[in-house]
Amino acid sequence: MEAYLLDFGNLLLRWLHVIAAIAWVGESIYFVMLDNGLRPPKSEECKKKGVFGEMWAVHGGGFYHNQKYATSPEQLPEDLHWSFWKSYTTWLSGFGLFTLLYLTKPSFYLVNRNSPWEWAANMTGWQANIAALAFLLLGWIVYNELCKRISPNMERDGILSVAVAVMMVVVAYLSTHIFSGRAAFLLTGAVMATAMSANVFFWIIPGQRRMVAAMKAGETPNPIDGKRGKQRSVHNTYFTLPVVLLMLSNHYSFTYSHELSWVIMTLFIFAGALIRQYFVLMHAGHIRPGYPIAGVALLLVAIWIGAPKSTPAPAAVAPAATQSEIAAAGEEAAAPAAAAVTTAQVLQVMESRCVQCHAANPSQPGFAAAPAGVMLDTEEHLLLQAGTVKQVVANKYMPLGNITGMTDEERALVAAWNGQ
Repeated sequence: MEAYLLDFGNLLLRWLHVIAAIAWVGESIYFVMLDNGLRPPKSEECKKKGVFGEMWAVHGGGFYHNQKYATSPEQLPEDLHWSFWKSYTTWLSGFGLFTLLYLTKPSFYLVNRNSPWEWAANMTGWQANIAALAFLLLGWIVYNELCKRISPNMERDGILSVAVAVMMVVVAYLSTHIFSGRAAFLLTGAVMATAMSANVFFWIIPGQRRMVAAMKAGETPNPIDGKRGKQRSVHNTYFTLPVVLLMLSNHYSFTYSHELSWVIMTLFIFAGALIRQYFVLMHAGHIRPGYPIAGVALLLVAIWIGAPKSTPAPAAVAPAATQSEIAAAGEEAAAPAAAAVTTAQVLQVMESRCVQCHAANPSQPGFAAAPAGVMLDTEEHLLLQAGTVKQVVANKYMPLGNITGMTDEERALVAAWNGQ
């Protein structure tokens, strides 16, 4: 019952997270489109009022007239619309999910037992939790310091963009070497998402509050608040597509289980930013097809890097008697023997190492149902997942943290299986 309630809580929290994220991202993309799509006002009356730009739109059977003021409008309504709760709800629900799924089972989901760095491979659960939280915090601190030191007056944003891009390459490299594959992709996306929400909390909203307070007091707002808010909003819009993709990558092991996963992740991040740039410019009336073409090119490179190796899988280690027979029969008998791994043999490995979680009724504490609905407790179920099983077992992603102690010989046997 406890595992069931945790799973149900996971479902409800994930639902809230997705709803809040859709609302936040949708509103963010809309306002970037609106800001870039503004045209100088034609009415002299609007110009006198200080209208900087306007847009006419039709939607849902009605017409809308949006206007942006470069200076203080004549008056501000009491029901001024603010955009921040969607951001906060998205981050808080996302962190809640991370806590429920990862921080409660760090040895299972966070620790990278295959890390080339011994200290990372040998982390305990609580050490992994501290490392993950520190990773998020330091990601925000470094990003924020880059913004403050490189372009404090928003005059060197081009250089800042390059610095942030380099930072994300470093984050991708570190995350995949410190944490397990799936957690690494999630944490890299969480670093970006944390920066996005923190931008809203620490810079955008406080700056806007100061501007509103100045207007109500009959004073001229400090233009630096508006410029800084625009800077951080622009960063947020370029983070959006990469963050969404990194969160979705959890469902596709070929992204995070590759030995060059940090390169694949980096290509995803840059591809998302380039594709987003196309739409940002398009809303401003500039069509630059080179950006999406470059983005797709990076995705093709990622596909090429992550493609399964075409080299033959290693042969399973046969029992001593069989090895003697192979030696006596000569080299011609080696290939048939290696290909003779049966589904029944692989099923025995699954029963010993995998069905604790991947079964209709998992015996592993904390699981009310098979993760991702993948069951391996019958021959029929195993054959349905043959390709995935061979891949995740061969690259040592599964079992997670090798909690059930699958041996190299068992992995070799699964790799030599033809999946039929």
